[in-house]
Amino acid sequence: MFDRFTKERALETAQKTALKLLSEKGENNARSIASKFVEQFKLLDKSDQLKFFEFLAKRFSPDPIDVLQAAQRYVEQMDDESLVSLFKIVEPARQELLRRINRAPNGTQTIVSMRERLLEFAKTKSGLKAVDADMQHLLNSWFNPGFLELHEITWSSSALLLEKIIQHESVHAIDGWDDLRRRLQPDRRCYAFFHPQLPSEPLIFVEVAPVTSISKEVGPLLDKKSESLDPKKFKTAIFYSISNCQPGLRGISLGNFLIKRVAEKILNEIPSVKTFCTLSPVPGFNKWLDTLPGSPALVDLEDKKGRVALALNVLTKEGEWSKRLAKGWTPQTSSQEEKAALMYLSFVYLTRCLHTKAGDSVAKFHLSNGAKLHDINWAADLSKKGVAQSSAIMVNYLYELSSVEDNHEKFIKKEVVFSRSLSSL
Repeated sequence: MFDRFTKERALETAQKTALKLLSEKGENNARSIASKFVEQFKLLDKSDQLKFFEFLAKRFSPDPIDVLQAAQRYVEQMDDESLVSLFKIVEPARQELLRRINRAPNGTQTIVSMRERLLEFAKTKSGLKAVDADMQHLLNSWFNPGFLELHEITWSSSALLLEKIIQHESVHAIDGWDDLRRRLQPDRRCYAFFHPQLPSEPLIFVEVAPVTSISKEVGPLLDKKSESLDPKKFKTAIFYSISNCQPGLRGISLGNFLIKRVAEKILNEIPSVKTFCTLSPVPGFNKWLDTLPGSPALVDLEDKKGRVALALNVLTKEGEWSKRLAKGWTPQTSSQEEKAALMYLSFVYLTRCLHTKAGDSVAKFHLSNGAKLHDINWAADLSKKGVAQSSAIMVNYLYELSSVEDNHEKFIKKEVVFSRSLSSL
């Protein structure tokens, strides 16, 4: 009876605690109240969480009249005092509320969890964008890569941490403990970022394979029965999987810093490694192929020889490409004509569609980080997921550390840097 009554009053209690926390002057009392809020938020069911976020949006936003008056004073006076005053008035009170919640034990994890749920609501509910913007603004500061710790995950890491690696692997699923053990052998590496406030929670991790040369297919890298390579033969580091562990940190830039930090670490630990390259999926490719027939984008992409339409006709002469895949198409059974069409269209997709909404998310990530489109590989991922997403095609993105900054600048200017070997496509 008491528990039911407590649950029914949970939303009202959390709202009152938030108001009290924001009005509290003393540091010690504020920390105590923040701890109470952390516990109270856990009691909210999904519908009450939505109501609480709507409460944050309405009750803790700046007053439009105050903002207008402060802005007018700054326009008239153009001095530091009026500018600082404008900053204070424009900043929503919920930012200070979130800062105070963050001081509580488990406060950081609570805010990350709150944003994860907020992002779910924001897909269907309006009026929550400003709340999300405040959370993302603060999380960007709190999870600045300068504060993060890089640790290698090994077979001797805690069982709880290893279970989280299995759980959060989002590119190439880990098939149990034997699979994970192989991925942590001396010729395989796994590195993760951790935050000091979340020491047992990996934020993002990358799996790396030191090998003799640039890998063109993922099967050998994932073969849990394969023999370990001789470290003396390591020449190349292949980044073959990168996974985010905290949905509440979506939009917080971590992956690019992780790859660069890991590259520096490998350079120090394995001096023979000179080449840093990915073997990456192209998750948006097949979806893009299905939207292409009859779309305005087809006109924009076409060249004088009409090669895009010709390649598309090869793939769709027997119906939609996704239906061909569903019927059991594989690279091994494809014709040379189909292979040529898919390779050409994948090159078009990765070089000419990247700065559109349909552009591939993985390509955007690596190329915006300063990598170069190095190669497009046929029959590189024969798993069901690989065939369904990208017709088994995978891509090498090359990180030439001396060219990363230049490549990043070119990407910003909507130029895709690719290797000469791809010019034939």
